[in-house]
Amino acid sequence: MTQSEIDEYWMLQALELAKKAQNAGEIPVGALLVKDNQLVATGWNHSIENHDPTAHAEIVTLKQAGTALQNYRLLDTTLYVTLEPCIMCAGAMIHSRIGRVVYGAKDFKTGACGSFINIMSQPGLNHYVEVTSGVLEDACSSMLSEFFKMRRAQIKALRQQEKLMQNPED
Repeated sequence: MTQSEIDEYWMLQALELAKKAQNAGEIPVGALLVKDNQLVATGWNHSIENHDPTAHAEIVTLKQAGTALQNYRLLDTTLYVTLEPCIMCAGAMIHSRIGRVVYGAKDFKTGACGSFINIMSQPGLNHYVEVTSGVLEDACSSMLSEFFKMRRAQIKALRQQEKLMQNPED
């Protein structure tokens, strides 16, 4: 298998994890960590459910991986995530010393691997993470777009319902 085929295989698994997040009412982001082409840890967003702004898919996965590998240094690993990591998650990846991050959809508002800002290439870091972007980008982007479209429709319907309750004669 080529590296591209391996990346696509693992990203498909991350997309399945993103569906778990979506089913729980979370923003559909899934992540998993691989070492020597073996699954080490998985995670998806839990921020809403846990009332925890740090419970991003990447952080959940890195914590699980540290426990699984009995080390806070996650050397020679690859993190697959459906959405470009934010600044917090990029920082955690640098501190955990992962070797590589592979992501699907770009995040032009908060992405920290090149779309909004590039934390990974700041001069003077004590560790650099290799970045591969755009793996199954269309599938990852579509899932997020559909989620936010559905969320906006729910909010609109709720507002209309509230308006009707306030003005029943309208």
